[in-house]
Amino acid sequence: MSESGRTPAPAAGGAALLDARGLACPLPVLKARKAMRRVTPGGLLRVLADDPAAPGDFAAFCEVTGHRMESSGAAEDGAFEFLIRARGRSTPGGDR
Repeated sequence: MSESGRTPAPAAGGAALLDARGLACPLPVLKARKAMRRVTPGGLLRVLADDPAAPGDFAAFCEVTGHRMESSGAAEDGAFEFLIRARGRSTPGGDR
């Protein structure tokens, strides 16, 4: 697993992993924005965050950027887990 807020590491299922646990708003979303630049169109980024504002922040992030929230929920350690698909031509409805 990557260290908190570090460059995404490969995760199970081919998704890049961004561990943003321990970071407060707005850092998890800012780190995700930077990480998404390295995700290929249609690729996945898995984000772990424990900031209480993260669910609303990541929903807004996806709405504004055109990325798609594939899933969100609780991780095993009680943190929030988000699976975000990068916008692009290989994404249904891509390149907004």
